[in-house]
Amino acid sequence: MDFFYEVTPIHEISQLQHAARPSRRHADNQRSLEGLRAIPWVFSWTQSRFLLPAWYGVGTALQDFLDEKSTEHLTLLRYFYHKWPFFKMVISKVEMTLAKVDLQIAHHYLQELTQPKDRDRFERLFEQIAQEFYLTRELVLQITGNPQLLDGEPNLQRSVQLRNGTIVPLGFLQVSLLKRLRQHQQQNRSTFGGSGSDKDLLRGALLTINGIAAGMRNTG
Repeated sequence: MDFFYEVTPIHEISQLQHAARPSRRHADNQRSLEGLRAIPWVFSWTQSRFLLPAWYGVGTALQDFLDEKSTEHLTLLRYFYHKWPFFKMVISKVEMTLAKVDLQIAHHYLQELTQPKDRDRFERLFEQIAQEFYLTRELVLQITGNPQLLDGEPNLQRSVQLRNGTIVPLGFLQVSLLKRLRQHQQQNRSTFGGSGSDKDLLRGALLTINGIAAGMRNTG
């Protein structure tokens, strides 16, 4: 949860007018998962390009199944993919999400928004996430039989690639604004003062959140 609160804009999303309900079920500031609503949880991971809830664990689950009987079970998964619409839909959704992940941008969020004292343990967690991403991508490609993600849907593939490229500058801009905003807020808490620039920084950060959501066509 510490990792989530540091490397995603969950604090700022809670101030975004994206729904009638607040981001948390309870009026508390605890870093807990229990009170957090599903939409801001997914939305936050999407903004920092992790998209974690949509694919994390899929690779491990598939690998566990393949470890039992690798050749036979891979053949079975490929058969399901081509003959069972439900399974194909699941794999296709995971594949599309993986195509939207950008670990370089995600790592930039980690480097710029986390505290030095937390950096080592967060880097280890990021490496765990990256390993799961590469495993999931590899197994999805083995099931679909394609060399690249979304090769079976070239129009969607091109659309995702174009949208991914257009929001890269917004990601860097968002990180810069979030870093400055959080530094200002920390200074204000320590001096019991306030700053008008906080509102400008927050407004800028919220605009990048809207821009990235529009570019990715994903919220929560």
